[in-house]
Amino acid sequence: MTVRPLSQTNVPIAERLAGVLAQLDRIVVGKRDPLRLAFACLLARGHLLIEDIPGVGKSTLAQALATTLGLKYARVQFTSDLLPADVLGVSIFDTETRAFRFHPGPIFHSVVLADEINRAPPKTQSALMEAMEERQVSQDSETRKLPDPFFVIATQNPVEQIGAYPLPESQLDRFLMAIEIGYPDPAAERELLVSGDRRGQMATLSALADPPTLLEWQREATAVHVAPALLDYVQALLAATRGNVGSGADAGARRGLSPRAGLLLLAAARAWALLAGRPMVLPEDVQAVFPSVAGHRLAGGARAGALQAQAMLRGVALP
Repeated sequence: MTVRPLSQTNVPIAERLAGVLAQLDRIVVGKRDPLRLAFACLLARGHLLIEDIPGVGKSTLAQALATTLGLKYARVQFTSDLLPADVLGVSIFDTETRAFRFHPGPIFHSVVLADEINRAPPKTQSALMEAMEERQVSQDSETRKLPDPFFVIATQNPVEQIGAYPLPESQLDRFLMAIEIGYPDPAAERELLVSGDRRGQMATLSALADPPTLLEWQREATAVHVAPALLDYVQALLAATRGNVGSGADAGARRGLSPRAGLLLLAAARAWALLAGRPMVLPEDVQAVFPSVAGHRLAGGARAGALQAQAMLRGVALP
């Protein structure tokens, strides 16, 4: 991996963010919208759930994002026999010092890919979710901070596949967004067939940022302005998910979005606006991220929930 000098304070932030997306687009071909959503999720300090079939580029996206942003990356393959210590770390007795020494697990990386998370036992899933929420690990009566920035990308196979089990609702809520990557369009698929597997090009990627730079971008995202009229629009969408307004809300929604989900929606919209180079959030920013933020929090799973969310967008009037 080559590292590009980071003393580029004279380069506009929107241009640098566009450079990150352009590099990612070279590796994950024809999937600009999922890439943009994943990057926005990271800028909003959230975590990402990707539900899709094997072989569409979930792992490649995670590794390319970490490499491009100069972040330490770890992949954990979740299986039915995975233990919490395999993720968090374990204390081992050192015979020389006659004391226990903690050996950090893969969770102590800035970008963690939890691959096929819905194949792991609930106890291991819960250990990961607690670390995601608290951004720290408590073990052996000691609390250890996780790195900052810290971003978990979890993948899960469709629940109809053998050995796959749905995540509980309380754990799904720990993810800011849930997305699908999907099959490539014919032109992108042809490009892949001609050029071969893009994972072989990972070593050619340049690090276009580093942890301090990413933290600066995350602070910039929180500073994007939200007007009162935009807040009215967000509240109308939240009310639509709860089925208490005559806005075409889907009656099948099992539950509405919580106030915390509303805050997460605003954070995602701010990040999306930052990627577009805007100093304020527009309704189209909210519309772009709403299905991914709301889908897995509504009935029927991420895919069905995203369709419900899109219907709600059509039923709620713009400010």
